[in-house]
Amino acid sequence: MLGRRGSDGDAGPAPARAHARPDAGAGQGARLLGLATVVPPNALDQERVLLEAIDRFGLTAVQAAQCGAIFRNTGISCRYSARDFPWFRGSQDWASRSSAYLEGASDLFLRAAGAALAQSGIDPGAVDTVVTVSSTGIATPSLEARVHGTLGLRPDVRRVPVFGLGCAGGASGLSLATRLAAAEPGSTVLLVVVELCTLAFRSDAASKSNIVATALFGDGAAAAVVRAGDGAGGILQLERSGEHLWPDTLDVMGWDVDPVGFSAIFSKSIPDLVTERLRPAAEAFLAAGGRRLEEIEHYVFHPGGAKVVEALERTFGLAQGSLSCERDVLRRFGNMSAPTVLFVLERALAEMRGGPGLLVALGPGFTASFVGFSA
Repeated sequence: MLGRRGSDGDAGPAPARAHARPDAGAGQGARLLGLATVVPPNALDQERVLLEAIDRFGLTAVQAAQCGAIFRNTGISCRYSARDFPWFRGSQDWASRSSAYLEGASDLFLRAAGAALAQSGIDPGAVDTVVTVSSTGIATPSLEARVHGTLGLRPDVRRVPVFGLGCAGGASGLSLATRLAAAEPGSTVLLVVVELCTLAFRSDAASKSNIVATALFGDGAAAAVVRAGDGAGGILQLERSGEHLWPDTLDVMGWDVDPVGFSAIFSKSIPDLVTERLRPAAEAFLAAGGRRLEEIEHYVFHPGGAKVVEALERTFGLAQGSLSCERDVLRRFGNMSAPTVLFVLERALAEMRGGPGLLVALGPGFTASFVGFSA
């Protein structure tokens, strides 16, 4: 996570053209006052998940060996789930998945939000806006409405539920929370990012994408408290943010939806896309704010998988193995989709000693989401 550059001095591809926007300058920043992460109670050991997957998919010996190689190359030791192994052995449909999502997501929302507010010293009744990010279930009324009374939010709190951002949701949610706070100085914005990826497990589809998803994904939530304009201290200064969407990449990542539930879409080209296209997009984003990639002292990435982390180090000229926080989160929790990058940020904060930083996550679209910050 700390930006240590490799010895080859590789400058990478030429920057993409930077297009200035009316909001590209100063004035959109805010302070991060609190950040908390939580996971559900059921720990899933990776080796046991592998054995369960082989059994549920009904794999042959050759297929089981191939599945084992996928699982063991993820860099994951453990993940957490809103449901334990017996639930996954049953036959699940939209109704049972939705019920599990609403119960588990509401619990994680309350725990993450409560911890972030307590850390920041802010009463729930002082929250002016709640941004809820989740793409692994559908809730109408949305999650923040369901926990409104239990958490202690005001009746006039503004609610902004966001669906469809996938793995980019932690960064894009933090960007949105920062912009909303900056638009109304002195107001308090609560961001809650909740994903229950494991509930999408499909024993009826032994496709490569589904096996990879079964090997990678876990459940978790993160919450952040953001405020601008009142001089409050906080733990981080959030600055410019932006996105880059590459054309003709809708099939790279996302959900297929059928009568049984969600089914993951994954392209094997993701590490190559990172290597070939991410750095120019990051350079263009930074250039629009008058900053160069060489000035960045701290990197915080969404660790989509072990190969993606390796590609990120190569792409940004970082020393091999330097993204230690990303690897640690991946090993201990798996890929939790949107909140994962905030788990990395929480751990990276302990090592930051001032200087500019860049938070990056990739998600469906295919999209990169950027948040600049100062430690």
